Amino acid sequence: MRCVIARYPFDLTKNGVLDLMKGITPEPITGESVTIGRRRYPAKQVGEVITRQDRRDFTSGEVTRAMTRLGFTCHDHPDAAPVPAPTPLQAASELFGSPVPRDV
Repeated sequence: MRCVIARYPFDLTKNGVLDLMKGITPEPITGESVTIGRRRYPAKQVGEVITRQDRRDFTSGEVTRAMTRLGFTCHDHPDAAPVPAPTPLQAASELFGSPVPRDV
């Protein structure tokens, strides 16, 4: 399938992308991402590997559009890490400040 990334046409296939990404270690995800095989890669990393261009030359949107058309699953944002709920003691100390020590 013909895709245009950074104003350059590329003839990409799903198997071709799988072969190119084989053996590539995923970088930490901070924005849009693409699931290729069993791994999730940042869109910019995928674009750099498949186009051999600098990441500044294209947008992650161009890459995710092309990967979606090829049948890959794309994600808008990274999965948010769960935020631990404060314990009742932590919540109370945030509301009222730390307790005043008593004289013994």
